Amino acid sequence: MDYLLETRQLTKVYNKRAVVDNVSLHVQKGDIYGLIGRNGAGKTTIMRMVLSMAFPTEGDIILFGERTNGRSDRRLGSLIEAPGIYRNYTARGNMEAFCTLYGVDFSRIDSILDYVGLGETGDKKAGSFSLGMKQRLGIAITLLDDPEFIILDEPVNGLDPAGMKDVRDLILRLNREKGVTFMISSHLLDELSKMVNRYGILNEGRLVEEISTEELEMRCRQKLIITVDDLQRAAAIVATMVPQQDMCFLNNDIIIASHLEMSAHINKALIENGIMVSALQHKTEGTEQYFVQRIGG
Repeated sequence: MDYLLETRQLTKVYNKRAVVDNVSLHVQKGDIYGLIGRNGAGKTTIMRMVLSMAFPTEGDIILFGERTNGRSDRRLGSLIEAPGIYRNYTARGNMEAFCTLYGVDFSRIDSILDYVGLGETGDKKAGSFSLGMKQRLGIAITLLDDPEFIILDEPVNGLDPAGMKDVRDLILRLNREKGVTFMISSHLLDELSKMVNRYGILNEGRLVEEISTEELEMRCRQKLIITVDDLQRAAAIVATMVPQQDMCFLNNDIIIASHLEMSAHINKALIENGIMVSALQHKTEGTEQYFVQRIGG
């Protein structure tokens, strides 16, 4: 499979400590990829290396099908930490300043400001904008080069609920209407879950897991766990009552993710066929619990 971004055993060592440790990420075109981890887990360092703002100690970064080798790419936009805007300039004044800096024509400014909801701010200085407006202005600035891929580090951190919704809606619109791929870091699990379609979970610099929202939903919905003495025979019996794609196995456990209302019938069928059932339990794991267990919360 071709990836828009792939890292291979990416490692960054500071003061003899690996803050990023053999991380292999995979971001497909069109993804909204959520990078999750506690503070210090390595999220920002990974983003800075992808953006060539820091250099790996070991490993490779493959961006748009090519090794970056420290080169920047105009197809890649970013907003790392607070947006670097000129407080005494208007929204349009900021856009003009960055157009000059990037060598971009002024012709797209008005359409971009309208798109992010800042077209009517007029003479209002950016220093008096709300945090949400500043974030949207920062994203507007990243759009000047018409990037295919945008990296956002904690884009909703510190925002009130209305500001979070504004930024979230903008990201979703850019993804759906313009096909922009995103990598977004956050420790706000609930907010991130409203945007992303895939997650990379980090713990102390290591990638614990990459998982899609569909896989996450499957793992976190209610399950029936049956502990048996003969897993192979028991699985064959249960497979006559439950679709195989809704079954998985761990040690002596059969884990069932559908047809939970048939638990008594499944138990009866196993016993009648000489299978010893030592435990049968319903279990639900919430998404927050799932993430906290993996990020070391």
